[in-house]
Amino acid sequence: MPHLVLYTFGVLKSPLADPAPLTRELHDSGEAVYETIGRHPGYLARAEAADGGRGSHFELDWGAWGEFAVPAWYDKGRTAETTALAATLSLWTDLHSAFDAIYTGVHREALNRRHDWFERTAHPLYAFWWVPAGVIPTWQDGVSRLEHLHDNGPAPHAFTFHHAFTPDGTPARTRGIGPKDGRAG
Repeated sequence: MPHLVLYTFGVLKSPLADPAPLTRELHDSGEAVYETIGRHPGYLARAEAADGGRGSHFELDWGAWGEFAVPAWYDKGRTAETTALAATLSLWTDLHSAFDAIYTGVHREALNRRHDWFERTAHPLYAFWWVPAGVIPTWQDGVSRLEHLHDNGPAPHAFTFHHAFTPDGTPARTRGIGPKDGRAG
């Protein structure tokens, strides 16, 4: 059975190393979000540094998830002191499980604060795509799919909740989201 990949990418208003209270709030809420989502039905795995190390995303060993990469539009720092981004790469059993995990509980609370932490951008913040069971997507795959979504719009290659596709490429509708009667949602 295919697995759903979710890649997220956001540019922060200040570097992760910034000691300001707002940055600390983001960091602290992120740990609670990861812990909660990790127990959610339908969640399979997420990219984590192989050695559990600290430092810049760019310097860590991500194991099977590949070398860390960012979209072409990211123009901030790449060191532990200057990195100003949040990115995730995760595997799910299905779109409904991912939707439920993202739009309920502590993650929903964090989403409500996203404009406090993240720059507003004309670029998409996430992309989904399907992979065969057993395939581990890479950070570069995520970047490629997000850039494809930005350049070409939703398609089976890279899509959103509102314009989703089944593993065979058929347009899908997730209850409560997406287009209704052919119109954009």
